[in-house]
Amino acid sequence: MKAIGLLGGMSWESSAHYYRLLNELVRERVGGLHSARCVLYSLDFADVEQLQTAGRWEEAGGIVAAGGRALESAGAEMILLCSNTMHKVADSIVAEVSIPLLHIADIVAERVQAVGLHRVELLGTTLTMEQPFYRDRLEARGLTIVVPPLPDRQLVNRIIFEELCRGIMTQDSRSRYSEVIARLVNAGAEGVILGCTEIELLVHPTDSPVPIFPTTRLHAEAAVERALT
Repeated sequence: MKAIGLLGGMSWESSAHYYRLLNELVRERVGGLHSARCVLYSLDFADVEQLQTAGRWEEAGGIVAAGGRALESAGAEMILLCSNTMHKVADSIVAEVSIPLLHIADIVAERVQAVGLHRVELLGTTLTMEQPFYRDRLEARGLTIVVPPLPDRQLVNRIIFEELCRGIMTQDSRSRYSEVIARLVNAGAEGVILGCTEIELLVHPTDSPVPIFPTTRLHAEAAVERALT
């Protein structure tokens, strides 16, 4: 079994979800007392969030690149960057390591295409929904990406940072996300990408009338498949 490197802490709530998913998936596939071989390098999200807000992406890239080098030195044979938004600087990691980085957007695009969908809704942080680094990568794979209007984008982003990253899950916020999803489905979206690693802690398949694509789970599944190959 190959060792999986987790570059996490952004936030640690979703990093803990990654760890649980990896181990559950290995147990399901191999059985017995087997668990995932993995290494975790966890950043202080307060530092990272300040760099995001200030647009200091070169510094942010340096921080994640250092984490990638540390994971490789610790024996990781692949890297999961446990944050959709921080894939804006994924190339900074790729440039500094010799092991593969499993890009979360590529994995999500493959899964969406595998079920025959083309026009999909993207929910995530404001950066992920509005900037081209993530949407362009999905659209390069043949998908059409739609995002909520500005008031809904602000709502989705606020709940991520004020609640989900702090471990707060409420029925009111789940209902508000469901309403955002329903509005875009009514406008023609065929599926929903939960493009923030914390969102699937709140939103479940039953909260959407169309298929959802939980990026954390899909990322973990892809890593386990490669680890066991």
